[in-house]
Amino acid sequence: MKKSRRTFIKQSALASAGIVLSKVGFSASSYNRIMGANDRVRMGVIGFSDRFKFSHVPAFLNHYKELNFDIAAVSDIWKKRREEGVAFLKNTMQHAIAGYRNNEELYKSKSVDAVFISTADFQHALHAIEAVKAGCDAYVEKPFAETMEDNRNALKVIKSSDRIIQIGSQRRSGNNYKAAANFIQSGKFGNITMVELTWNVNQPERWRRPALVAQLKEEDTDWKRFLMNRPYENFDPRKYLEYRLFWPYSSGMPGQWMSHQIDTVHWFTNLQHPLSVVANGGVYMWKDGRKNWDTTTAVFEYGNEINNNKFQVVFSSRMHNGEEHPSEIYYSNGGELNLITNTISPKGGLQLTDAAAMNMKANLLPLIKLSDIAEKVVASANTGGDILTSNHIRNFMECIRSRQQPNAPVEAGYYHSIANIMTNAAVHTGYKATFDETTQEVLVNGKAFKY
Repeated sequence: MKKSRRTFIKQSALASAGIVLSKVGFSASSYNRIMGANDRVRMGVIGFSDRFKFSHVPAFLNHYKELNFDIAAVSDIWKKRREEGVAFLKNTMQHAIAGYRNNEELYKSKSVDAVFISTADFQHALHAIEAVKAGCDAYVEKPFAETMEDNRNALKVIKSSDRIIQIGSQRRSGNNYKAAANFIQSGKFGNITMVELTWNVNQPERWRRPALVAQLKEEDTDWKRFLMNRPYENFDPRKYLEYRLFWPYSSGMPGQWMSHQIDTVHWFTNLQHPLSVVANGGVYMWKDGRKNWDTTTAVFEYGNEINNNKFQVVFSSRMHNGEEHPSEIYYSNGGELNLITNTISPKGGLQLTDAAAMNMKANLLPLIKLSDIAEKVVASANTGGDILTSNHIRNFMECIRSRQQPNAPVEAGYYHSIANIMTNAAVHTGYKATFDETTQEVLVNGKAFKY
């Protein structure tokens, strides 16, 4: 490349021409006029994971030609996955793909401008730091961080840079969620009194990879690089490949599922974190050596201490009974906002018959379909390789061009990680977890929670 994307951004030609890159609405013809063939954004892949292969790639392919992007390289410390990634991407992109043994080699090559990060849960924030220090923009999967130390360090590094970071909280690019956020923030919903979040499955294979575990040999990977800043322990292929079952490599349910749903609470309310969290659960069904629970209930208190405007959020999840239809329902005194049916309704609102005895008026929300106040509504809250992911990755790609903040900037990851870590603290100690605004620490019994 004679002229990289970073060099191009620094040039003043675009500004002097009076051209403004809007956050949305790019067309192929406008890109061809503005950027030129030599200004292609070269993407790298940090971790050739199923999430990348089955969700990121289809979404990327929806937009890459129009927005003049490409995938140039893949980094994976496991030889098998690295080779599979190179072969898969070569076939998909129809050109040679460079394979690197680790991120240090990738960034030293100067071959990419931005990266997809979909590695083990505990690595996301650490890999985001690496990307930013290498001068790359990054799409970073959730959960963003599993400890407050990693969370604070990543926020500091990213905020002191000019890099574009999109957290993989794809609900923020869903028009049904945008319509819900606007309705609540307008005040028309009234004060939130409670939120119910559920995510249930009956999948014994979920997060288990026995066939793949049997193929992993220590000499084919870099165990020390995998551990990063976690305490050293002897090589364990289950913890490498089934990390979501084992703390401190993942928090399991909170990091994988709750982080999506709790993010909508922060977004809709402009609150940054819970006031407190308690949790109960355990490994009730899948007694396969896992440490992270297969059944979880966490209860949060949110709100403002100053005006005493508080509400409760309940997250519950079970892995031994249920179909994967995540539920998010917001309640007020006047009704509910249901993100499974995508409706605002007076269901459960204060009826005149109940209010009259107290000399009160009825308080009922109107019946509104989110499709009536949004351009397009996603049929469900599922988070597979769907339109939410496609919209979210497009938003990331557009923001690389415009240098505008994306729908889910680093702050979104920082705040959902606080809620996640508070939940994990309650899970591992059995006590109520709180948050210290001054120190930015999760507290249990007045002391910072450490793994």
